[in-house]
Amino acid sequence: MGMKIEGFSKWSKSEKINWLKSLVPFDIENSISEFEISNAQLQKIIDGFSENTIANYVIPYGIAPNFLIDGKVYTVPMVIEESSVVAAASSAAKYWSTRGGFKTEILGIEKTGHIHFKWCGKKEDLYTIYPNVERAMIQEAKHITSNMEQRGGGILKTELLDYSASIPDIYQIMVTFDTKDSMGANFINSVLESFASTLESFIIAHPSLPDEAKDMDIIMSILSNYTPQCLVKAEVSCPIEGLGTFTNGMMAETLAKKFKTAVDIAHIDVFRATTHNKGIFNGIDAVILATGNDFRAVEAGGHAYAAKDGSYRSLSYCTLEDNMFKFWLEIPLSIGTVGGLTSLHPLAKISLNILGNPSALELMRITAAVGLAQNFAAIRSLVTTGIQHGHMKMHLMNILNSLKANDAQINEAITHFKNTTVSYAAVRQFLQNHPQNT
Repeated sequence: MGMKIEGFSKWSKSEKINWLKSLVPFDIENSISEFEISNAQLQKIIDGFSENTIANYVIPYGIAPNFLIDGKVYTVPMVIEESSVVAAASSAAKYWSTRGGFKTEILGIEKTGHIHFKWCGKKEDLYTIYPNVERAMIQEAKHITSNMEQRGGGILKTELLDYSASIPDIYQIMVTFDTKDSMGANFINSVLESFASTLESFIIAHPSLPDEAKDMDIIMSILSNYTPQCLVKAEVSCPIEGLGTFTNGMMAETLAKKFKTAVDIAHIDVFRATTHNKGIFNGIDAVILATGNDFRAVEAGGHAYAAKDGSYRSLSYCTLEDNMFKFWLEIPLSIGTVGGLTSLHPLAKISLNILGNPSALELMRITAAVGLAQNFAAIRSLVTTGIQHGHMKMHLMNILNSLKANDAQINEAITHFKNTTVSYAAVRQFLQNHPQNT
């Protein structure tokens, strides 16, 4: 049970922990201290990532080898707590490495932000003065954009949009950016706020506008995490007979047909599409986290893209034509390899090093390929052995640890469940039948 408190954010970490001692029935200080990093300077950096930090929350950092992407082999860092994800990605990567690997294509690099404002004057007057407003906004933001422009990026275009038919007197300026190797959120927001200030000053000072037209109000200035023009495609393909034979004896042609049907179902059934796309993000989020990017922004943009035609659908597609199996996805990925946590978090730096220090575009390609691999592995399991067969075997260690099995019991259980269905009840029964090892 909590209690109301003032000024908590201004307290030191030790003061916050001491206060928490009165709220929990155990020694919270000793319980969380084992997660503290011994390097005090590094711990200070990590504490600064968030607010009111009292501990580090540990999530496994794994790697998936054998990703052949556009002719280059990658070992991909993945940060995720779900036991079967890295194994599934690795399995799919190895499978496709002997079938040509993953092919990717960057379909767009543009990111957007918006200024929403209220204008009470005549629409025609606003559109008449807008070319001059645009020039002034761009000129007065030069102190922000000059460094990005030197790297080949910056503002690509602006557009004045009329939303007054939906909300009276509301307009929008949409600004399109190329942020090169940075995700660009802070850059975009800084430019937009500068633009908004210029817009307001320009209109107030404009000599030919009537007083009622100067009654305008900036509502907000913010980037969008929906980036349909910052888009990447990842694809795998091979002759249908090249798919091989699967563990339960399923032949290639049967697998291909069932696989395609499963993908097609995810295009017509929102219940299936949601879980289908969640599987894609199992892979994508793990790479995004490992490289210090924002998985919440990527997920928001990806799910919005899945609903771009008005119905929420699968992000991946499958065709069987001319005896070829083809499986691909298209997804917006607004990510970076410089700035933010990508430069500050030591493990993010290591991740980028493992990947060969890719550009943002290369990281888009890698991330999309991992998402496709994860989706392939999940659908392959669904239409052959079922999803629980592999998932629960990977989950076996978690169950054994939760039941406090000792080393001898763990070794015997691993042998026993090689050919036996894993469930919590089955593992508990197994341990009860092996008390001699406890």
